[in-house]
Amino acid sequence: MATEFSREFFSENRIVKADLRAAHQLREEDIARIKTEVKKLYDATEVILNVSVDESLLSGYVLQVGDRVFDNSGRHQLDQMMAGKPSLATLKTRIEDYKPAQTSAEGGVVISSADGIVQVEGMDKAVYGEIVTFENGAKGMVESVDPGKLGIMLFDGAETVGVGTLVTRSGKRAGIPVGDGFLGRVIDPLGEPIDGKGPVNAEGYNPIEKQAPGILERQSVDTPLHTGILAIDSMFPIGRGQRELIIGDRQTGKTSIATDAILNQKDTGVLCIYVAIGQKASSIARVAEDLKKHGAMSYTTIVAATASDSAPLQYIAPYAGTALAEYFMSKGKSVLIVYDDLSKHAVAYRAISLLLRRSPGREAYPGDVFYLHSRLLERSCRMRDDLGGGSITALPIVETQAGDVSAYIPTNVISITDGQIFLESALFNAGNRPAVNVGLSVSRVGGAAQTKAMKKANSNLRIELAQYKDMESFAQFSSDLDAETRRQLEHGKALTEMLKQPLYQPKSDAEQVVVLTLASHGMLDDLPLADQRAKTNAFVRQFHADVSGTMDAITSTGKITPEQVDTILTAWKAFAGGESNGIQ
Repeated sequence: MATEFSREFFSENRIVKADLRAAHQLREEDIARIKTEVKKLYDATEVILNVSVDESLLSGYVLQVGDRVFDNSGRHQLDQMMAGKPSLATLKTRIEDYKPAQTSAEGGVVISSADGIVQVEGMDKAVYGEIVTFENGAKGMVESVDPGKLGIMLFDGAETVGVGTLVTRSGKRAGIPVGDGFLGRVIDPLGEPIDGKGPVNAEGYNPIEKQAPGILERQSVDTPLHTGILAIDSMFPIGRGQRELIIGDRQTGKTSIATDAILNQKDTGVLCIYVAIGQKASSIARVAEDLKKHGAMSYTTIVAATASDSAPLQYIAPYAGTALAEYFMSKGKSVLIVYDDLSKHAVAYRAISLLLRRSPGREAYPGDVFYLHSRLLERSCRMRDDLGGGSITALPIVETQAGDVSAYIPTNVISITDGQIFLESALFNAGNRPAVNVGLSVSRVGGAAQTKAMKKANSNLRIELAQYKDMESFAQFSSDLDAETRRQLEHGKALTEMLKQPLYQPKSDAEQVVVLTLASHGMLDDLPLADQRAKTNAFVRQFHADVSGTMDAITSTGKITPEQVDTILTAWKAFAGGESNGIQ
């Protein structure tokens, strides 16, 4: 009786009663807006809403007035979208399963989109680094978790994602497929091949973000990684597990040094990964062609994020390359990884951070730009023998402006790495290539990995070059020089000429020791500078076949004895004097 009376009362007074289920607690203004719409629809004077929260709706709301239901929920739209299609769990994704969320189908909706960065409302349980899938098939990664909304960077499909697009969680972290099949291939940061050679058979997946090995899991650097470049291996040696920065202005030969280092790993068992970040596609193609021409692609993988790729792809590229390197390191192999270059990587991260409305700091970089590179480079190390003994040696590249090594990003990376090779424009333009500045370059830990033969052969090289630079600047103010000064100047010129080295002509450790032995004993001082390279190269080729087996002994033992030094000097004198029986 009372129920019938209520219905008649509501009808006569045009009062509408409705049930409203929402995915989350609605704001007062949202409830008022819904009431207004119902009043218009039913010509009501008043609307009484019974509001409840139902998280299973994902987003939006369900309004029931009498026997009519208005379903504007994310769950309803998701069910319509997936009707007749495979479930999300069966879709093939390039991600690593870490621990499925309790509500892996939780979803949200895009509320803003700009330049590959979208803001999403909902998905309250999403975590940093989680992969999300949009209703149009695009994928992205959670980069920012704020109260009430998420910042997500898109890997693809940015032009098709707009306000109102539905998003669902995957419960999985971003990763890259790994396996031996990636050697010799060119891939993008998501692990997809872009060299036109077909798909790659992956053996597993590694997360792109991973905690660096702990202190007790590492061992010290004591095994050399030869670059084949005389100026570097002699004065700034690099060991397996080291991080050595290559820094300099544009067009000073930074990539060339890294390329030569990769070429020199042929037949050494060291695998190489070249990560191109923000480079021109033509430049990456040229590097790939050079590596292929010299037989280096068989043990090298190129991870390419070109200048035309989005900032999120450029941002994850070095982490993806490191994830692949960690796969090989876990199998006990040694890996050389080149990041070319981290300046552009920092610029890409700056763009992402500004779009995510993070507070800018110095040079508009976000406050965590140091951590951006430290967490990347700390993953390069040499593991203990009982953990496989593998290693990752990193050669990060940073570009300076007008030789300013005190800029923000250069100083950050210098403080993270174990040394730097500084390339100078003036030396490069003067024909001293590689244009290594001896005074500003250093290797902090590589000395422990240098062979005894190399240490003995170049013991005074840096001092003599420094003396020559001082003497050279002093001598230009005087025309009358004594014999000792002239001798030092000639010796310094010979050393400078000796350190010049053409591209794609790496030298073995034994070859470098022989040349350094000749130079340290003044054997090259009397040679015309224009003939020095040709004559020393010819001598080294002949000395390889010497019956004394000196070079083979240096290679096998890593040492050089006084007798072997005498053998080298005697052979050179015979060679320079033109005696045919000097080298037998």
